[in-house]
Amino acid sequence: MRAIFRSYLKLGSLNLLMADLRKRGFVTKVRTLKSGEKVGGIPFTRGPLAHLLRNRFYIGEVAFKGEVLNGEQTAIVDRALFDAVQAKLDAQVNAHRTARTNTEALLAGRIFDDGGNRMTPSHARKRGIKYRYYLSSALLQGQSGLAGSISRVPAAEIETLVVRSVRERLKLSVSVDDRDLINTYIARVEIRPNKLVIKLVNVQRDKRQAQRDLTLHIPWHKPPSKRRREILMPDATEPQNARPIRAETRATLVAAIARGRRWLKELVDNASITVESIAKREKCSVRKVNMTISLAFLAPDLVKAAIEGRLPRGMGVARLVDAPVEWSRQHRMLGLPAA
Repeated sequence: MRAIFRSYLKLGSLNLLMADLRKRGFVTKVRTLKSGEKVGGIPFTRGPLAHLLRNRFYIGEVAFKGEVLNGEQTAIVDRALFDAVQAKLDAQVNAHRTARTNTEALLAGRIFDDGGNRMTPSHARKRGIKYRYYLSSALLQGQSGLAGSISRVPAAEIETLVVRSVRERLKLSVSVDDRDLINTYIARVEIRPNKLVIKLVNVQRDKRQAQRDLTLHIPWHKPPSKRRREILMPDATEPQNARPIRAETRATLVAAIARGRRWLKELVDNASITVESIAKREKCSVRKVNMTISLAFLAPDLVKAAIEGRLPRGMGVARLVDAPVEWSRQHRMLGLPAA
């Protein structure tokens, strides 16, 4: 037991401690039930490890009805070591809360797989480009067999779909930004093979809303890791050299198109709203607002191709903003065949 406490203090991470204990062959205590069945004897996972490191039983104390009392058992961990471990655990909790507040992963703490495992933000970099994902915590704990049917999903794509679906369902003002929307209205998102299940927070404004359905079922299918797509090819590109738009670029583009359409609708519906007021609210330049709104005028087949991931590599937001209004000229500018 002392070795576990000392290892955590040295490594400073529950995940590293979990891996270290598995490497050294440490397992949970074997217990025999009244039925004769034996349980335990398995590698430690994150939850039980955290509980073990917080357990005051090992310093000769017991917790009873909210009070900490002296126990009859002999302490097997000295108090200085125990207190040092508690301080590090507390620091990690506070750091985790701060990181969650500042993270770009909007659904952190609210997204789960269909096996009930929390999904953790993760990312990978390829050729200098950052790709964000949500991973089942079962994978991080080395228990892939306990992971849900879908253990990894593209973060930007899921976040965009969730925010758009909730915005449309609740008819929220465009002044509510994405992070505030998620923090205020979304309790949980569950990833299933053919849909997302979004559980909303019951924000009642009057008694008539009490029975309102607070669960959304949004159709969604995880794209295969490798799939054939009919890519829209520039005229000068040979078919064998055609590559589809990157997943992260596609998600960013689709989100920007949706944002441009939302801002355009806001300008059309409300005469008091101006480009300048939107820029001030969104804390960006007027030029960025105008450029984003220009995406609302893209040809329908280009928007469809963007959603389906069929645009060619390199055709992201920077290439498509401020395109000509005429759809035929958009195709000519991009070197793509007319629809």
